[in-house]
Amino acid sequence: MSDDLTAEILRNALCVAAEEASIVVVRSAYSTFIVEGADAAAAILDVRGRLIAHSLSTALIQCASLRSALPYVLKAYPAETMRDGDVFVLNDVYQGGIHANDLLVFRPVFVEGAPAYFTGTLIHVADLSGLSAGGMASDATDIFLEGLQLPPIRIATADGLADDIVRVLAANSRTPDKLVGDVRALVAGVNVAARRLSEIVESHTPAGLARGIEDYLGHTERRMREGLAALPPGTHRGVYTLDDGNTVRVAVTADGEGGVLVDFEGTDEQVPLPINSGFSQTHGGVMYAMRCFVDPSLPMNEGCFAPVDVRMPRGTLVHCTPPYPGGGRFGTVAAAEEAIFAAFSGVAASGILQAFSISGVRRPWLHMSFDLGGTGAREDHDGADATGALFGGGRNIIPQVEPIEARLPVRVEEVSLIPGSGGEGRHRGGRGTRTVIRMLEEARVDTRGDRLMRPPPGSAGGAPGRAGGYYRERTDGTREPLGTKATRQPLAEGEALVVETSGGGGYGGVVEEAE
Repeated sequence: MSDDLTAEILRNALCVAAEEASIVVVRSAYSTFIVEGADAAAAILDVRGRLIAHSLSTALIQCASLRSALPYVLKAYPAETMRDGDVFVLNDVYQGGIHANDLLVFRPVFVEGAPAYFTGTLIHVADLSGLSAGGMASDATDIFLEGLQLPPIRIATADGLADDIVRVLAANSRTPDKLVGDVRALVAGVNVAARRLSEIVESHTPAGLARGIEDYLGHTERRMREGLAALPPGTHRGVYTLDDGNTVRVAVTADGEGGVLVDFEGTDEQVPLPINSGFSQTHGGVMYAMRCFVDPSLPMNEGCFAPVDVRMPRGTLVHCTPPYPGGGRFGTVAAAEEAIFAAFSGVAASGILQAFSISGVRRPWLHMSFDLGGTGAREDHDGADATGALFGGGRNIIPQVEPIEARLPVRVEEVSLIPGSGGEGRHRGGRGTRTVIRMLEEARVDTRGDRLMRPPPGSAGGAPGRAGGYYRERTDGTREPLGTKATRQPLAEGEALVVETSGGGGYGGVVEEAE
């Protein structure tokens, strides 16, 4: 067998192991949002903390999180103290985590008696305390109001789950059965990936695998640099402002040879509201944006990170510090991505996800969703409708109607595209959606949206997209707006929540088209 063919088999085996882990987590989870929306990620890393392979079928915005958190696990539990079968968990936003409801799980993979690699999984679990169900409190002024905080801790051994830790987690959840099921799914994912990686070690030998990984990462880095070398050299600046007026600023310097510096100096300071982002999420957003300028078939691994130097000033919107909250980070991360796009291309802005949760009043139940807006148009193409361009890599992650209605006391009466919501122009922006969910019993709703007060702007003379919003529909059919970041608003039995997402901005003036 040729060396090139052997290398290709190894590369695919590693990527498939990470992909299989993410599928196991999604299929094994108890939360409807995970099972139907696939808000999950999985990875294989080495003991040096380098990303070897990452799942691509799930949310790409998570691509830096497991990589960022592993060094903190190793600091708390040095590799030489670990035992085969140990599993660790954290959610600390300041230690590479995302927010309280996203649990990151790691398992060491032993080679010749010592940890050489790690498998990792993460998902947004059903509920883990905090002011609002599902970690959706938009009025949290510090990290402690967002949910239970977990530094790196051991959650399982070769004998199984650590029951005392699991009991603490369950006691801090409004939906304990779903939470414990989600935790078991996370552990199942790292166990499956660990078995697959052990099989790869056996078939390629430890030295052969290590050598193959170095070649694999080096090949990816060369391809990444080749793609980035096509960017115009020099420093390019971009800006994007959130609904509340806070602004992300970026300077992207390309050296013309494939190296890029992304510097967020000048970004507004962090605020006591859950719109800040932890460093791992901002880094993930940067990598997502930069990958849009290279071959999309490029695998996600350390070779992608190597050419991109990211500077995130501490204490700003893009790198929050204790005790500032970071649960609503996705608006800021999307702003960072849009600022990078604005620096290099003329693409119009997109409508981003509009998150919300509906929770029971008389008994514990929870529905969460991230409804997606339209993407911005570009020079040669209309924007895509209802697509997670800035988060899911072009995927629609809205849960399906039937499982929601089968499991929860709600009726989904409408999920439709909003005509004319994409910004006008030579190329129109993608259309947003309208979702109507009727309550079959009393509930509360929390909303967390952006680009609703400042709709996605167009580019090159194109019009902005139509702004979306959240509404309460009374039983008589009248509608009243809810806040873009409403908290624990009552919905009576028979009332409905209406969620409208923003359309993407248009590209090019209409007059230009007529000429």
